[in-house]
Amino acid sequence: MGRQRPQFPVLFLDAQRRVHRANQAAQALAAKVAGDGRPESLVALVGDEQWATALRDGHWKGVVRPDPQHPLALEIHCGQSPDSDHCLMVVLDISERDERQRQYAELQRTVDRLATAQEQLLRSEKMASIGQLAAGVAHEINNPIGYVGSNLGTLQDYSSALLALVEKYHEILFSENPQARRQEIVQARQQLDIDYILGDLPNLLSESREGIERVTKIVQDLKDFSRVGRDQKMQPADLLQGLDSTLNIVWNDLKYKVRLEKHYTSLPLVECLASEINQVFLNLLLNAGQAIEQRGTIVLASGCDDEEVWISVTDSGCGIPPESMPHLFDPFFTTKPIGRGTGLGLAISYSIVAKHHGRIDVTSKVGQGSTFRVVLPIRQVPEAGEAAPPAA
Repeated sequence: MGRQRPQFPVLFLDAQRRVHRANQAAQALAAKVAGDGRPESLVALVGDEQWATALRDGHWKGVVRPDPQHPLALEIHCGQSPDSDHCLMVVLDISERDERQRQYAELQRTVDRLATAQEQLLRSEKMASIGQLAAGVAHEINNPIGYVGSNLGTLQDYSSALLALVEKYHEILFSENPQARRQEIVQARQQLDIDYILGDLPNLLSESREGIERVTKIVQDLKDFSRVGRDQKMQPADLLQGLDSTLNIVWNDLKYKVRLEKHYTSLPLVECLASEINQVFLNLLLNAGQAIEQRGTIVLASGCDDEEVWISVTDSGCGIPPESMPHLFDPFFTTKPIGRGTGLGLAISYSIVAKHHGRIDVTSKVGQGSTFRVVLPIRQVPEAGEAAPPAA
């Protein structure tokens, strides 16, 4: 049996707006709007001007509001027959449509508020992570800055010696008998230890350059890591470079108790928000380090197939109890002592990876360690109406 079509309210009138016939839907709508069930109450909603337009042009359509909750779409079609003028009025109750539109608008506002809240939460978590690592990063910067400063002091001494030797050369070169004073130059070179300076100077400059490059790298990694915003677009990125960049930031927090192993397989560029994926890496690296009490190992690995790439972080720490596994990605859930975790790291990581249409796989054994494996598509599926990005 076929599905019955909905019946629209229809009224048959003459030119004087007298109702000759009205179907059941029209009577029901009149009862809903006016309370008396009389079809004439629907006709009364049409003003004289609209009715004159319908008679003159043969039709009129518009929206009327008998009350704010019941907007009605009206259509009047007027024609002539041999016996008399007649009009057909079709009424459509659009209050439910307006209500759906209002609910959709409210839902959209809620989604926008949630997106803003998530962005603020992500930014707060990033700042909290950077704050947590600030002392370690400061140490990582202080170390090269310290020996660069020391090298500059040594370089100042070397430059004084070399300038003194140049002055000695100038004095003897413009003396009356330069040949007779050559031995003075040899003695000056020995006293100023010029041979040692010439041997040490290249190493001094090379070491200083490495220190400055180290500081520059840390600052750039921090800059890349802290970048977050809704206006960012997904772009092809090197995930292994991002992982190493994040490791560079967190390394001072790990290096005293962690032996690091890297088993990287070359990966294609992955379409993503690189700074957000780096936040995921940071959370996983910090969690892995906190799972190791004394000494342990963290293994970083990667792999891919034609459609997906994966990066895993494996630690030899305490492991995760089975009863905690279903709650790992719940906001504010944490197994860490008070003061060592907010319970947001994995929840935010899950949200970021889900936004990239990926997943996080977890395996763990108590007392043996855990593996968190981030799986991401190489190319994002464009949303409806969105053009696909050009192939890399």
